[in-house]
Amino acid sequence: MALSSSPSSSSLKSHTDSVFFRIQYCYMFIPLLLFASFATVAAGAQLRNVRCLTDSSSEDSTSRRTRRSLLDNGLALTPQMGWNSWNHFNCDINETIIKETADAMVSIGLAALGYRYINIDDCWGELNRDAKGNLVPRASTFPSGIKALADYVHIKGLKLGIYSDAGIQTCSATMPGSLGHEEQDANTFASWGVDYLKYDNCANTGTNPKERYRKMSTALLNSGRSIFFSLCEWGQEDPATWASSIGNSWRTTGDIKDNWDSMTSIADQNDKWASYARPGGWNDPDMLEVGNGGMTTEEYRSHFSIWALVKAPLLIGCDICSIDNVTFQLLSNKEVIGVSQDKLGAQGKKVKKDGDLEVWAGPLSGNRVATILWNRGSSRANITAYWYDLALKSSTLVDARDLWAHSNQSSVQDHLSAQVEPHACKMYILTPH
Repeated sequence: MALSSSPSSSSLKSHTDSVFFRIQYCYMFIPLLLFASFATVAAGAQLRNVRCLTDSSSEDSTSRRTRRSLLDNGLALTPQMGWNSWNHFNCDINETIIKETADAMVSIGLAALGYRYINIDDCWGELNRDAKGNLVPRASTFPSGIKALADYVHIKGLKLGIYSDAGIQTCSATMPGSLGHEEQDANTFASWGVDYLKYDNCANTGTNPKERYRKMSTALLNSGRSIFFSLCEWGQEDPATWASSIGNSWRTTGDIKDNWDSMTSIADQNDKWASYARPGGWNDPDMLEVGNGGMTTEEYRSHFSIWALVKAPLLIGCDICSIDNVTFQLLSNKEVIGVSQDKLGAQGKKVKKDGDLEVWAGPLSGNRVATILWNRGSSRANITAYWYDLALKSSTLVDARDLWAHSNQSSVQDHLSAQVEPHACKMYILTPH
């Protein structure tokens, strides 16, 4: 989260008309934590950039130890799900909102679907540290303190997240950052019972982010508590290429805004880094805007579908205490959530583009394929995914499950086509016979 203009992301390479993908399993004795990547090719389907998580030859010994520690903690084996206060409330937060959100998460059934984290974003603390250098919850908005709030959330069976910054101040400039106080703040968060840290990038003094974020990572690992570490570096230094040894997720883009252009642009920017996602560490194109009112229902459906396919964090950004039925139905689709949380942990990506008509796809466990036909244009259109777009043999028969219509097509061969409304999508799981 940055209150100033979001930094520009690295320019993206253009996609060819089709991108082929396959999954290759590692040897039997290697743990089943692996990921798959799609490879762009001129003809035929080839596999490249498929690595086991234990293949860390390019990492130094410290990175390998940190990586093992993150995985040993059992964190982020699937992308995180929950809620974050920023997109809807910005700085207008208090402990009552957090408690009511935790209550609603349970009472309306979202917690049972896997939404577990209740994350407080910026503006929860006082402007200055106390005499001992500790962060202090703002007395006017969090009078009971963070420890009492964590206890409340934990009783609900949920987890509490908090926010800090790898700089001297947070992005709101209303409270201190953790630069130079990493160990002290990590210990404070652990003592409060915090389960998740979103770590932003404002007021960073120009210090190398790899150094700043690694310090906090080490401090969290030494705090005595398993704390999910979410890097919010905005993708400035391509964190997908280095953050897997440091954290559980890393922002690949600037901040999302609640409109179609922002959401689609961020989806494209994040797509570049698909091969780096894996169980334990995920690309993060920012939080969900579903339900905040800036997009149509079909645009929000596309937003949620793409985020699920690309294994992005599913962090709700609306006020769930006043959630409407349409928004609830989008956020509670068990079949779409199942794609996000699939145990294979391979990020889907764009495999075909024809103007505004796109096919996105990704491998799932059980040799299945998740596929999205996405119409980014302004008029209704037919979109076709051919089996060669999906690295399937043209003779392969599949059963196609429509995840939004909850309907089936049996023994489909060679291709899958559908009429798709403007800014809408169709999402399927293809199961080969």
